[in-house]
Amino acid sequence: MNDLYWIAPALVSGLLAVRIGLPPMVGYLIVGFVLNALGFADNAKLVAIGELGVTLLLFTIGLKLDIKSLLRPVIIVGTTLHMLAIILLFGGGIYWLSITGLAFFSDINFKIALLIGFALSFSSTVFAVKTLEEKGEYASKYGQLTIGILVMQDIFAVLFLAISAGKIPSIWAIALIALIPLRSVLMALMSRAGHSELQILLGLVLTFGGWTLFEIVDLKGDLGALVVGALLAQHPYASEMSKRLLGFKDLLLVGFFLSIGMSGTISLSALFIAFCLAVFVLLKVILYFLILCLFRQRASTSLFSSLTLANYSEFGLIVGAIAVGSGWLSSDWLVIVALALTLTFIAASPLNARSRELYNAINKQINRFETTKLLPEDEPIEIGDAQIAIIGMGRVGTGAYDTLYEKYGDRVIGIDVDLDVVTQHKNDGRNIVHADPTTDEFWRRCERRELMMILLALPELEQNLRVTEGIRTCTSIKNISALVKFPEEIDQLKDAGVDVTWNLYAEAGSGYAEEVIATMDNTIIKDSA
Repeated sequence: MNDLYWIAPALVSGLLAVRIGLPPMVGYLIVGFVLNALGFADNAKLVAIGELGVTLLLFTIGLKLDIKSLLRPVIIVGTTLHMLAIILLFGGGIYWLSITGLAFFSDINFKIALLIGFALSFSSTVFAVKTLEEKGEYASKYGQLTIGILVMQDIFAVLFLAISAGKIPSIWAIALIALIPLRSVLMALMSRAGHSELQILLGLVLTFGGWTLFEIVDLKGDLGALVVGALLAQHPYASEMSKRLLGFKDLLLVGFFLSIGMSGTISLSALFIAFCLAVFVLLKVILYFLILCLFRQRASTSLFSSLTLANYSEFGLIVGAIAVGSGWLSSDWLVIVALALTLTFIAASPLNARSRELYNAINKQINRFETTKLLPEDEPIEIGDAQIAIIGMGRVGTGAYDTLYEKYGDRVIGIDVDLDVVTQHKNDGRNIVHADPTTDEFWRRCERRELMMILLALPELEQNLRVTEGIRTCTSIKNISALVKFPEEIDQLKDAGVDVTWNLYAEAGSGYAEEVIATMDNTIIKDSA
C-alpha cells in the first residue's frame, strides 16, 4: 500500500474527535491502534515523521522561552522533588507487584521497577503545548510554569539517555558554549531573512542544524533545537517565525501520534495494566498540585498546570525501548506504556477543556492549600483611577494606549503578563501593571474597581475568548472591545460577550485610505492657492 495510507484515516479520525469535543490528537492516537490491528504495523516512516515534528516543536518552544524562568526554585527544585516522589511511589508499587508473581511483573527486579517509575514520572511536552495553544493560554502564568517544568524534565531525559547509552557527551560538547557569542550572528541572519519565505527556510535550517550539532557531540538532538530557539527568543521576529512554522509542526506531529498508536498489538492483560496506570496518573496530578502550592503558587495556577501535566510522556516509550533492547523487559511493556499514554491523553483532553468549570466547583476546597504569603505578582492589583484597560501591550496595544493617553491621561492603564514588556513600558513612562488577565482571580480582584471599558489587543482569538470569559464571569464591566483578524471571528467573540469588534486589516486599510485622502485634500488646497 502507498506510504501515505495514513492521511485519510488521520483526517477522518481528527474530524470525528473534534466533533465530540476532543482535540484531533486523540483521534490520531485511536486510529493508530486501529491501523495496527488491521495489520499496518510497519510505522518506521511515521516514527521518522514524528521525530521531525517533535524537533520542530522544541525549536518553537525555544522561540517563546524565557530562560530566566527556568532558574526559579519552583522549576528546578519543584520538578526534581516531583520526579523523585513518582519514581519511589510508582517504582515501589511495581516492585511489590513483582513479588506477588503477577504476569508482566514476575521478572522485574527493584532496579527495573525504579526505571519504569522513572519513565512514568515524565509528562508529555507535545500534549501540553498543543493543549495550551488550543486554549490560547500558552503565555499565561500557568502555561509558562508548565513549559518550564517540561523543559527541566527534558534535561533529566538528556542525562538519562547519555547514561543509558553507555557514553558521555564528547569533549567537543564544550565547544557549544560558542553558540552564546554566535547569537548575534544568528540574530542578524534572522533580521536579514525578513518576512519572506526565507524566514521559514531559516527556521527549518536552524531547527535541524541545532539538532545535528548536538548529535555530533553525543547530546540529544532535540535539546539542540530547543537551545537554538531559545537563543533567538528575544528577536522581534521570533513570534512571527514560530507562527509561520506552525503548519509544518502540526502536520509532522500527526505522524508522531499515529506512530504511538501503532507501537504494538493490544492484549486484554496489557489493556488492564495500562488502565490501572492511567488511573494512578491522579497521584502525579495531586503531587504536582501540592508541590506547586508549596512554592507559593496560587491554587488556580497549581491546578491548571497540574491538569496540563496529567499524562504520561512519549519519553516513556523511549525508556521502554531501551529496556526491551537491553533484555530487561518484555516487548509487551512497550504496548502497556503506549496504551497508558493514550488513555491519559484521552482523559486529560476534556478535563483540560473544562478546567475552569472544575476550578469553580472546587475552589473553596483547594484554596486552603495556598500559602498565606503570596508571590509579588499575585498580590492585590493597584490600578488607581484607571477607567480604560488595554489587555496586551504589544505593538497594537501600545499604539492604542498612546492614542487614548493623549486624551484621558492616567485613566488609561495597560496590562500584560510578560514582565520584560511591563518593565520596558514602565521605563518609557507608561501606566502599566504586570498581571495575568487570563485568570479569573485577576478579574475578581478588579470587580470593585472603576473600570468602564476594556480593549483586548491580544494576538490570538483563543486568548481574547479566555479573557472575555473571565470578565463576564467575574465582573460587571459593561464595554469590551476586541481586535479580529478574520470575519468569522466576530460571531465567536460576540457570543462570548464582546460588544465591539474591529477588523485589524480592514480598519488598517480604512485608516490608510483616510490618511491618503487627507494628504490629497491638503495638496489640492495648496495647488489651488
